Amino acid sequence: MPRRRKTPKEPEEGSRVDTSTEGQAAQPGPSAPAVHPSPALPSGTSAPSPASDRTSVPPAAVSPAPSPIQHPSPRRIGGGVQGQGPGQAFAQGQGQGSNEVSSDVSLGRGRGMGGGDRGSGRRGGRGRFNNQGLPLNAPVYNAPGTFSPHPEQFQGPGGQEFHEAQPQSYGPPPPMYVRPSTRAPQQTMPLAARPMQPAGRGPSYLGPSHGGSPSVQVASPSSSYGPGVTPVEYQFGTMVLGAPGAPGPPPMLGPLHDPLTPRQELPPTPPPLSSKGVRFPLRPSKGSNGLRCIVIANHFYAELPDKDLHHYDVAINPELPSKGINRAVMEQLVKLYRESHLGTRLPAYDGRKSLYTAGPLPFQSREFEISLTDEEDGSNQLRRARHFKVVIKFAARADLHHLGEFLAGRQADAPQEALQVLDIVLRELPTHRYSPVGRYFYSPDLGTRRPLGDGLESWRGFYQSIRPTQMGLSLNIDMSSTAFIEPKTVIEFVKDLLRKDLNRSLTDADRIKIKKALRGVKVEVTHRGSMRRKYRISGLTNQATSELQFPVDDNGTMKSVTDYFRETYSYTIRHPALPCLQVGNTQRPNYLPMEVCKIVEGQRYSKRLNERQIAALLQVTCQRPRDRERDIMQTVHHNAYHQDPYAQEFGIRISNELAQVEARILPAPRLKYHDTGREKECLPQVGQWNMMNKKMVNGGIVQHWACVNFSSNVQEKIARDFCLELAQMCQTSGMQFARDPIVPVKTVRPDNSEKALYQLCEDVNRRTKGKGLDLLIAILPDNNGSLYGDLKKQCETVLGVVSQCCLTKHVFKMSKQYLANVALKINVKVGGRNTVLVDALSRRIPLVSDKPTIIFGADVTHPHPGEDSSPSIAAVVASQDWPEVTKYAGLVCAQTHRQELIADLFKEYTDPMKGKMFGGMIRELLISFRSATGQKPLRIIFYRDGVSEGQFSQVLLHELDAIRRACASLEEGYQPPVTFVVVQKRHHTRLFASDRRNTDRSGNILPGTVVDSTICHPTEFDFYLCSHAGIQGTSRPAHYHVLWDENSFSADSLQSLTNNLCYTYARCTRSVSIVPPAYYAHLAAFRARFYMDLESSDTGSATSGIGANRTQVTGSTAARTNRVAGNTAVRPLPPLKENVKRIGSSPFQILC
Repeated sequence: MPRRRKTPKEPEEGSRVDTSTEGQAAQPGPSAPAVHPSPALPSGTSAPSPASDRTSVPPAAVSPAPSPIQHPSPRRIGGGVQGQGPGQAFAQGQGQGSNEVSSDVSLGRGRGMGGGDRGSGRRGGRGRFNNQGLPLNAPVYNAPGTFSPHPEQFQGPGGQEFHEAQPQSYGPPPPMYVRPSTRAPQQTMPLAARPMQPAGRGPSYLGPSHGGSPSVQVASPSSSYGPGVTPVEYQFGTMVLGAPGAPGPPPMLGPLHDPLTPRQELPPTPPPLSSKGVRFPLRPSKGSNGLRCIVIANHFYAELPDKDLHHYDVAINPELPSKGINRAVMEQLVKLYRESHLGTRLPAYDGRKSLYTAGPLPFQSREFEISLTDEEDGSNQLRRARHFKVVIKFAARADLHHLGEFLAGRQADAPQEALQVLDIVLRELPTHRYSPVGRYFYSPDLGTRRPLGDGLESWRGFYQSIRPTQMGLSLNIDMSSTAFIEPKTVIEFVKDLLRKDLNRSLTDADRIKIKKALRGVKVEVTHRGSMRRKYRISGLTNQATSELQFPVDDNGTMKSVTDYFRETYSYTIRHPALPCLQVGNTQRPNYLPMEVCKIVEGQRYSKRLNERQIAALLQVTCQRPRDRERDIMQTVHHNAYHQDPYAQEFGIRISNELAQVEARILPAPRLKYHDTGREKECLPQVGQWNMMNKKMVNGGIVQHWACVNFSSNVQEKIARDFCLELAQMCQTSGMQFARDPIVPVKTVRPDNSEKALYQLCEDVNRRTKGKGLDLLIAILPDNNGSLYGDLKKQCETVLGVVSQCCLTKHVFKMSKQYLANVALKINVKVGGRNTVLVDALSRRIPLVSDKPTIIFGADVTHPHPGEDSSPSIAAVVASQDWPEVTKYAGLVCAQTHRQELIADLFKEYTDPMKGKMFGGMIRELLISFRSATGQKPLRIIFYRDGVSEGQFSQVLLHELDAIRRACASLEEGYQPPVTFVVVQKRHHTRLFASDRRNTDRSGNILPGTVVDSTICHPTEFDFYLCSHAGIQGTSRPAHYHVLWDENSFSADSLQSLTNNLCYTYARCTRSVSIVPPAYYAHLAAFRARFYMDLESSDTGSATSGIGANRTQVTGSTAARTNRVAGNTAVRPLPPLKENVKRIGSSPFQILC
């Protein structure tokens, strides 16, 4: 039996919960000692195969234009392609051409007038020039039987091909020209002479200058594919679609409408060489689409002080790791010397090495001697005095002039030091008043304590941070709650934790549980009267208190702990069977019986909470928007910033009023369903809709299915009835679903799952003559432990079976809504498509519908605190259909522990047999897109989740460079323009409606509410978008920040695209709170942990539902150990079975 795994719903360590819940389980994500579980996004289903069902959409459902005329072979007027062999060539067509498609399009039998060699499919001859006199060498690609959407472009080179390239040291890409713009022309010039940053463009390059635009050196593949070129890659490179039985490009879905004004796209800008050269795109303009309204944000205007700030270095000797002791030392120093040596200054201290004052101190450098009474001793008479030497030395001036220039938009770089100073000043007083945890402050006085179970309780608190915004400096205040350890005796804590009689001896599991819960906790002794000395627990003794002895003199005389306490303190140990607490070290052991220790108040519980505790914390802290708004205002009044001596000293004034912000409510997109349903289209209302009277736009096929019941509470008849109801719902929703299972429902014990599933598959293979199962339905107990993860791993990496799990509680209820949701999930798992955007079918999505566009999503999830050897998991997904943009394929890889940069985006390595080879997730997904759509992407949109503001530059430098190198490795000069957008959910901005008419039933702002003014960045391209409807609690808008934009998105086009995509999430009939590609990447990374080898800390890479022809993401063979950043070896995970990948070709087909 495989080693048992933890349930996927187990909460993270150190979970901190705010009141932004939406009635759903906390979303899994990267762990940290303190985490705000965001409202989990609505659940539903996964997604389908890239190309398996493309032609199954009824023509009436997708083609608003009349059906094209049929000819024996496709003909294109004004094009540059003529070819009737499998080796097609593609050219730019002149604007006025007819477009004719036949069934031969997938074989590349196209005829055009001009440019191509008849019958051979080779490239056309001489290219022409556009009306600017520039050669048409841009990678504008047209599938056979289509014409260029750009009427200004004249006939160009006869074809576009991907060739295997040899990336050199990366330099600026070759220039790319497309049609001219009606805007003021932007002349192409050498990179060194370019202006700093036009609005709406990608970041300026401030690194070393380059003359001209040298192209990347490449090598074309030889006739035998060449070194390092696989047949799949060669097919991708030469755009061959003629393999027998290979899927062709999608049929034309009606005329292509270009909703944009003519535009000019400049050549892709090379990424900067260092973070110092990074300039993020300027805001092109503010958006105008949607219904205007006013919302209230939890931001408070902060007046910029007119003070001369000074920075001093602080050295405390002896050095101590504790910020608390450092603060106590500095507090004593200020108390003694403020009026004399400090010149009446009241400094702000960060607890480490920096001290700030509003004006100069009367010295450049000075040493102070400070005596601090040791609080650990507790007795007024016998406290020890600890002596410190403190050296304060002038370091620099923190110039606020540059901060003012930045806020006014006259300076590009945010002066981080000035912002840090103001943040430290405003945190100084709360640090003394409350229990600080980073930027959070907690106190039992800020709200009622509530028990969470197992010796924990919830404390109320708030988050505080100073931020630069369009309205100036802003203080962001948000409410929060987290778990603290109850201040009770250790004996009482252990009773609550174990829930057993402590007179009985402890098991090994009990000892492990106690040690894990108490390690690092501070306790005080209670057996010495007023001598309340404090200690920090380092562990437990292996022996019981009655058996424990220690040396009492240099001669090795031993004495038992029980005798020592009886003789020294006249104290009789009442729990001699329990172990002692270890509060010393191995060199100087120090033992304390549990019963003489009490837990010190105010200690946050930083370890993982269990499901009951996280549910109790959510229940305690869940607040409706109006309640949250009220508590924020009460917190501001309670903090009384106008009376804060530190704020007064530094001249900072905080407004008492919440910021009023202009917002817009974007309209919901129309969704297309199958024409055979009563409702062919749907307009979602308040972010939700249902499947009533609708049929899936592409129904999947399930001929052979089976059910395994792992729940002892579900009888066989109930399980059978549930399956029949589910099959009927799938049929009603538009799937071809067999009514009866291929074998009778089997009831299996959870501990026998591996053997039972193997035998079931063997039985089905015999009955179906090797065809196997299309779907396995598994009924699980509500509390199933590791069964879910074990089952998914076996099905997807061993048996190759698509599975759908259902909990016992849902089987008994058997509600229509639940069955409909499960049907949605099943459909995309088996290759179907639930719905598509009407605008996508009619080609009306700006900067997506005009030319083949691939949309990526990426995320990195990290292990829980305490799991020091576990790797982080990176996931990248990418759209696999165009223009629909609803299906996604994805890859996952394991990398160095807590590394945020994705290491496996692009790989270049040497194979002993094949020579130089290329791999990586970006490259593989580009190949997969070409295989699924028959076209190469000419535009890349990259949504990156999980990046903090401090990592923006580093992530952009690394990952944009990987994207460029992956593209260059496929074809000489292939550099499609990239837009790189960071998606953030772990922020603290909340929006409240000022008018109740603009709220949903939960009191939250309406779906589609977007804000790009007042509280957004002073100059850069960012916006807040609440794309989902709240259920309970307060909705949290997603924050989108554009780090690179070569596609020159306008605010309206990017905001509308992002909002519309949120309605295409495949697993439910609700809009979701973050853009689906980023959501799918998060799910893929979370699922990959089920495949990790728990016996070893070195875990490696595996595919997660990749499209065809992908078996490993490491870029090397499956048996080879993969090396990632940091030179850490990670072992490959078991790859998914080919038939599982082949059916759905999507990362989230296995995430349900």
